[in-house]
Amino acid sequence: MKKTYFTHAFSALALTLGMLTTASSQAADLVVGGKNFTEQLILSQMTAQYLRAKGYDVDLKNGLGSTLMRKAQESNQLDIVWEYTGTSLIVYNHVDEKLDAEATYERVKALDKKIGLIWLNESALNNTYAFAMPQKLADAQGINTLEDLAQHITQEQQAGGKPHLMGVDYEFASRPDGLDPMQKLYGFQLDRSEVKQMDPGLVYTALRNEQLYVGLTYSSDGRIKGFHLKLLEDNKGYFAAYKATPVVRQEVLEQNPELAEQLNALSAAIDTEKMTEMNKRVDIDQEPVGKVVTEFLQQQGLI
Repeated sequence: MKKTYFTHAFSALALTLGMLTTASSQAADLVVGGKNFTEQLILSQMTAQYLRAKGYDVDLKNGLGSTLMRKAQESNQLDIVWEYTGTSLIVYNHVDEKLDAEATYERVKALDKKIGLIWLNESALNNTYAFAMPQKLADAQGINTLEDLAQHITQEQQAGGKPHLMGVDYEFASRPDGLDPMQKLYGFQLDRSEVKQMDPGLVYTALRNEQLYVGLTYSSDGRIKGFHLKLLEDNKGYFAAYKATPVVRQEVLEQNPELAEQLNALSAAIDTEKMTEMNKRVDIDQEPVGKVVTEFLQQQGLI
């Protein structure tokens, strides 16, 4: 069974890579890749529209898994992608050293340059882990940061108050850089019965319905705004930075002298707040990605 599963998985990977190879061998000057979730569909579509307006012939290949996208770029099948600094640091380069946002960017920039992948200017979009509460509840209790949260929980525990239910995904609950060290850094401790492990998507729904006191989310997810949630500031810097950045093959930059400056201008226009709104429009309001992207580029004066 394991051998059969591996064979099928390998065949699927080979087939997808083969499709990418075929596509990139056709007439496109630039091949833009993207992952298979809303934010990446937006970023890749945005890049394709923007560069086409600049006169490039662009082939868009999104909907890819993270590892597959990386392998496709390493093997010259994708020219431009948007990658997150934390993903490259931890997943691709296997660095477990805790670094701040600036050091993370400099490290991945240096490491990936060795294999011909050039990190351009990072955007102000940071799609990292974050804890969120129902907006009304957080405002009523004056909770704005994780330190506020820790202090409030500790005070309630000392006063014999009701449990504080926290929703997290299965991985975060048990991994060595997950929940336990986060609680240790901020100085609070929930009982095991207060930590609810669930699918990430259900965390948002439970927060919207006020079935959770606090939950683990992603900082630019459209449901933060759509479900009226409040992100708590990670004021002690526990979570790694995941700054979205255009990454381009060195050979492609050499062949297109204006491309780096053009992509840096696009990167400068993007931040977490703007991306959260675009994610909301696609995921909550059910607007087409292409429409959302075109309007954003026009509003920013990029097309």
